[in-house]
Amino acid sequence: MTDAAPQNKAIHLALERLLAWPDIARSPQLSRFLAYIVERTLEGNEQTIKAYSIAVDVFGRPSDFDPQADPIVRVQARRLRALLEDYYNGPGNDETVQIHLPVGRYVPEFVAAPEPHVAPAAAENVENHAPPRRGPRLGGRWLVLGAVLLGLAVAGYGLSAWWRNAPGAGGAIKRPTVAIVEFQDLSSPDTPSPRVSGLAIELVTDLEQFGNIEPRYGAQGESAGLPASDYVLTGIARPDGDVLRYSAILTEGRTGAVIWNHTVALGAGEALGSDVLDRVSRSLSLLLGSPRGPLHMAARQYLASAAGGDRGINPYLCRVLFDLYRESGGAGAAERASQCFAALPEADRGSAGALAATGILLAEQPGAVDGTGSAIDRQRAATSDLERAMQLDPLSSFVWEQQAHLHEAVGDLARARAEYSSSLQLNPASVDALAAYARLLSLAGKLDEAEPLSIDAVQGSPNPPAWYQGVPTLLALRDGDFVAATASAELYAIADPELGPILAIMAGQGSGDSAVVGRYLPEVLGVPAFRAQGILPRLRERIEDEVLIGSIREALVRAGVPAAAMIRAF
Repeated sequence: MTDAAPQNKAIHLALERLLAWPDIARSPQLSRFLAYIVERTLEGNEQTIKAYSIAVDVFGRPSDFDPQADPIVRVQARRLRALLEDYYNGPGNDETVQIHLPVGRYVPEFVAAPEPHVAPAAAENVENHAPPRRGPRLGGRWLVLGAVLLGLAVAGYGLSAWWRNAPGAGGAIKRPTVAIVEFQDLSSPDTPSPRVSGLAIELVTDLEQFGNIEPRYGAQGESAGLPASDYVLTGIARPDGDVLRYSAILTEGRTGAVIWNHTVALGAGEALGSDVLDRVSRSLSLLLGSPRGPLHMAARQYLASAAGGDRGINPYLCRVLFDLYRESGGAGAAERASQCFAALPEADRGSAGALAATGILLAEQPGAVDGTGSAIDRQRAATSDLERAMQLDPLSSFVWEQQAHLHEAVGDLARARAEYSSSLQLNPASVDALAAYARLLSLAGKLDEAEPLSIDAVQGSPNPPAWYQGVPTLLALRDGDFVAATASAELYAIADPELGPILAIMAGQGSGDSAVVGRYLPEVLGVPAFRAQGILPRLRERIEDEVLIGSIREALVRAGVPAAAMIRAF
């Protein structure tokens, strides 16, 4: 007991320093995870540290949590493991007691680190050989970290110049680069200064999670004379009465022309919060990282033009084509995206992103990829592609999102919800994942949980596609706002020919608009899946909320749908 006490005290002190480190402190979930596994181990209860107990006790999962269906613990363990490595290769490299999380386990190890003996001439190289950061957040020590990132950017400018959208370079459009400059504080001497230092680092970190944007950190004036990025993001922060406004401005790198601007307004309480930079960065990343955001407009215009046919095909353009397919769900868009991925060099076709995209295209639009083989064969091939993608990049939000789409397509809705959640853990600013997760939650009877996610997706995305409108329609129906419900349902019916027309009928009945009911009733009766299975059996493959099923049954019977068509083929 006496011998163990000093060791336990040293471990507790090491834990306190880790929990105070900004990279971990800004994530309450990771902080709770780390404290939980350390405290249980010190109490001698390491045998109770299982995926199930962590999910329930730390991440708030219900008691019926299935570790095989919901990978949240594995995903967060990877994040925590990467952060611990970063800490001990950086600010914590002089710690005498280190806390490690071995691969494949959730029980931590406590290691007494030897005193470092680094020769003066070699000391400079220790930090340079630290492993690259994999986690979704960068922490404090902004000036030091900013200088390191700037140095990496300087070194990489020459090597990555071919990524830029240089006019006259054969018409090729490559992954956009954006230099992000620290925002300026425009507060007066007699007002509190807003937090701005480090916002650029937050934005770099958040935008990196999309995989199809190359953000670069650039402090004021330090990038002068370097090759220009495609875009430059600058901004200001200024108090305006009781509101603090963070205004971002995106300019074209070569001409300096302003192509986009946006302001995030925060109340006094929000502005004083410790997470203010994270909130501002996420709000801006929802717009900048959106497939319909300003950073991707050049590629979209190129693909819509006559020049954007088969010329200059590259992984980035294929990803943009895939995003266009995700917006419309059309067979033509799927075909074009599939052909793009098929035309890539073998190494690019085998990347995690390409495998995830082609896998889900195969599952959702098999004719666009391979007109041969049975549905089971195609599903197996899609599953194989997604599994390979996950092995290659288990920390890719995009891969997790497509994995969720796959399980949604095959009817494994609980697993799909868990995977959408994991995708958003890795990239909280992914608007497509937000909208898809919200839709799935709403059809499971969790409309209150879906509401904030849907609002973020609709309000945080430029020109949200029609399929985003499912949750707003259900919310409007819940609130009795049948005019709004009709407007959003008519949009949703474009993207979802099964459920959209039914919701439009329900909205029309609520508002007393018989013309809406009459217009959409033939569409419902003409759905092939309904005719083959019956309306309710088909809907139960998608909808787990029996209350919603009951409302649909009542609305369709009132509209004149034959009782037999509700329950069997017709």
